[in-house]
Amino acid sequence: MSSQPPGGSTLAATGPDVGRRFDPAHAGRRRPVETGLSIDADGGWHHNGRPILRPALVRLFARHLVSGADGATWLVTPAEYGRVQVADVPFVAVELVADGPLTNSILTFRTNVDDWVTAGPDHPLRIAIDPRTGTPRPYILVRYRLEARLTRPVYYELIERGIPQPNEHGEEIVGVWSKQQFFPLGGLS
Repeated sequence: MSSQPPGGSTLAATGPDVGRRFDPAHAGRRRPVETGLSIDADGGWHHNGRPILRPALVRLFARHLVSGADGATWLVTPAEYGRVQVADVPFVAVELVADGPLTNSILTFRTNVDDWVTAGPDHPLRIAIDPRTGTPRPYILVRYRLEARLTRPVYYELIERGIPQPNEHGEEIVGVWSKQQFFPLGGLS
């Protein structure tokens, strides 16, 4: 269930480098550490191969994740920094709250670490195709270069809100509106 209403703060990320890339060559006085942290494709956090079972600890770590200039994911605190191994993306969107009519809606997603993010110009939705299975993999940008993958139930809920619209080539595609921006979900073929 929702941990806060969508009308509240949309993002709980408060780490020292939130909103910008991290480059270890410019880490200042922070010292490098081996974190032993990894995030699996389902958003599960692990330390040295063992699941982290304390949600509050995972949320604390998640607030300090940043994207590196090299595309790597880093945990950065005022004193230390270390690489986090990520199987796909660091977050998973586990809930969708839709407000308003289909063509003038606000789509807000809750992540597995209880951050809320509203799809729009600053937080676009995108669909990638899984190269192994050919199935769509939907994502939303949570913060600078850090995304959440939508769970299958959330994606199906999003598709239910889809409306057809012609693309720039005149082909009918299905997509959703949020914050007055259209996000294509796929073709009608």
